[in-house]
Amino acid sequence: MALNDQNIEIAKLQKDIITTLGISQENAIFNFKQKNEVVRFDLVTINPKHEQSFLFHTVHGTDKVDALRKMLEYINEHYSSESSMTIQWVKIGDNKLHTSYFRARNMYDALDKFYYERDMNQYKIFSITLNPVS
Repeated sequence: MALNDQNIEIAKLQKDIITTLGISQENAIFNFKQKNEVVRFDLVTINPKHEQSFLFHTVHGTDKVDALRKMLEYINEHYSSESSMTIQWVKIGDNKLHTSYFRARNMYDALDKFYYERDMNQYKIFSITLNPVS
């Protein structure tokens, strides 16, 4: 695939991901890291209410296009089957209680998504709740 075609495919897949999730472009961060022959893609979402970012999901691919396709596949086929969880938390020094929602395999996975690229000592978790299935 020519570089220009690859850039167009990357832009299309990113738009498809945003549209499928129903979020705006400014509330999504596409974080790619290449190590040897593997591309790690962390999709990070930003909560517009309290302006905090959280890891949505991580996939690995052979290149950016492959990783984006895998993320879209995860969203379409697996995301809704993961458990819905609520985390109530405060940032140390700020007394405002925040509520954030995650889809995760278990509470440890939810905590990993919460603490993604964060100093654990800067946040206090008050509760993690598995939400009822509707």
